[in-house]
Amino acid sequence: MSRGKDADTPSTGRTAAPLDDVDQRILAGLRSDGRISMSALADQVGVSRATAYTRVENLLTSGVISGFSAQVDPRKVGFGICTLVFVTVSPQTWASFRRRVTEMSQVEYCAVTTGQHDAMLLVRARDVAEVHHFVTDVLSLLPEIRAVESVLVMDEVVRRPFLLPHDVPTSPPPTQQVGMTRFIRAGEDHAGLD
Repeated sequence: MSRGKDADTPSTGRTAAPLDDVDQRILAGLRSDGRISMSALADQVGVSRATAYTRVENLLTSGVISGFSAQVDPRKVGFGICTLVFVTVSPQTWASFRRRVTEMSQVEYCAVTTGQHDAMLLVRARDVAEVHHFVTDVLSLLPEIRAVESVLVMDEVVRRPFLLPHDVPTSPPPTQQVGMTRFIRAGEDHAGLD
């Protein structure tokens, strides 16, 4: 089970067809233990081994499961520093920015964002000096980058491999039309919402 989906495939922002309860229980079992045997997974989910195997194969083929990997504690392999690096990208340089960022081994995760910055990079490093070198001597020198802001992560509170629909409670429909908001604690200069 070492297959994986092409990492360069962009997300469409759409949700796939809903999974049934058996698929969600299979995914929950694999989330807890990706090395679980098909027999043990079938017992846990309450289906036959053949059904569990077929369901996992279907989840792989459809791209719901995009691959299998070990979860590694970054601190235990020497990466004690985690930094969020927000970048503003020159408008006509997105293709080259994407290409360059995928080649940067320090970047664990990169997402295009809305708001003040265009993208967010999660960077792992051995120490602050390594982050400083990456930001000032590598990232900020790229012609695609117009601005960089780094935020040192003090503590990683929650880190889940993935969420399933039954993990998140459904929200009631809004009683009024709601737009994108940013909450700022009320103070002298702000009323509370921007």
